[in-house]
Amino acid sequence: MEKRIKTLYVVTIIAIIAFLGMQAYWLYGRYEFSLLEYEHHTEAVISDAIVGYNKERDKKRTCDISTSYSMSHGVDSTGNTSRKVTVSSSFNGRKLLGIEEERNLTDEEIERLAEIVSDSLQRIEERKISMDASTAPSDGAAWAAMRNFELEVQSPFTVQGLDSLLQKENIKAEISLTTTDSIMWKPAMYGHKSFVNPHFQVISPYSELEHKAVIIDCKIPTADVVREMGWTLVLAFVLSIFLILCLIWQITTIVKLSRLDKMRNSFITTMIHELKRPISTLKMCISGLDNKQMMNDPEIRMELLSETRMALDNLSAYFSKLRDITFNNVEQIPLNIQSVNLHDLFDIVTDSTARPSGKEVVIHNEIPSEVVVSADCSHLYNIFNNLVENAIKYSGDSVEIRASASVEKGDTELRISDTGNGIPSGDLKHIFQRFYRGKASVGEQPGMGLGLAYVKLLVDAHGGEISVESTEGQGTSFTIKFPQ
Repeated sequence: MEKRIKTLYVVTIIAIIAFLGMQAYWLYGRYEFSLLEYEHHTEAVISDAIVGYNKERDKKRTCDISTSYSMSHGVDSTGNTSRKVTVSSSFNGRKLLGIEEERNLTDEEIERLAEIVSDSLQRIEERKISMDASTAPSDGAAWAAMRNFELEVQSPFTVQGLDSLLQKENIKAEISLTTTDSIMWKPAMYGHKSFVNPHFQVISPYSELEHKAVIIDCKIPTADVVREMGWTLVLAFVLSIFLILCLIWQITTIVKLSRLDKMRNSFITTMIHELKRPISTLKMCISGLDNKQMMNDPEIRMELLSETRMALDNLSAYFSKLRDITFNNVEQIPLNIQSVNLHDLFDIVTDSTARPSGKEVVIHNEIPSEVVVSADCSHLYNIFNNLVENAIKYSGDSVEIRASASVEKGDTELRISDTGNGIPSGDLKHIFQRFYRGKASVGEQPGMGLGLAYVKLLVDAHGGEISVESTEGQGTSFTIKFPQ
């Protein structure tokens, strides 16, 4: 049975660890999914912000620039079609005409500008760019690249302009401008790589012909992500705690049942042992009564009768103890209240206490002769008897027992101390529990662990209190208070 319980312990621990591991893996996957959701959502917001910012740039042209485009198609030596896109020229019409104010040109000014451009090309501020558009996904993308080039000339892309739009969307990011090695046709996103401090990058081209792009580095607010997972985390935590508690409850119940089984076996064994002694005495006495020669001797006859009475008293006390210990409520214990002299009662207990051979037992009755309490005499006798027997049982070659009493504020305080083995500190809080036996007593002395539980039950039935002080190796002291 013990081997099975140990195996069950190990299996339960492995099951709990495996369950927690699966929960952690599932929560990690859920967290990663939430991070990806945040990335894609934020990327869409950034893309919209860039489109909006380009529209604002288009409305804020710093100069009137005319641009001409051309596109040529050709076939290379391998037979593949390649496309060449050239931005042929860009010039500032107002500057050529000497106009400082920002306004639209009149028809006459446009005609004069055409003559200037056609007659004096050297006077034009040109920015010519040619590119290999064979990698462009479509002709539309190539034409859009040329328009972006014109927009960059007219209204340059700035970090501050894009950052102001992102802040309106509550997006905090580090923005920087860069030049790529090759033409970048569409935005790219690079997801997070760190679990602890996640952040991702969005790289978007804003002037493809000039290889210019903007880098937006966004830090993912993990607190917001975890907050969005709030109900998921709470549900997973509650479910985990519930299942773990169920497993612990299961193993605890099994262990308690195993202990109860052990206590039951120990109780039956001890009860048989305890009953054998008075029954053996009674059998011996009855056998003596059958012997006429022994019955004719008055001394032997009186001794046999005395032994018979003592055996019957022991049986009666034993069954009374078993009866009282089974009561769930101390009020169920019958009490015959009368005035009891503690000094005289302790003397009776001392005289009837068996002293083992080879052990020196010294008992001091220091209870004042005038101390009288209202209590059940037989129960007080059992209390004294249990405490004295325990002091003798759990001691070395010699033991000194001392009983004293005092009356304070109408309450009687009884103190019984000994110089025995003492009680380990780990056992002190359990000694009044039924069937509990300390590690130091198991296997050394017979018993069921009912003695002190019985004493506390009788004290409670009288409305009193019992406490214990003990030092291992030096002795134990019990203090009982009886209200009067």
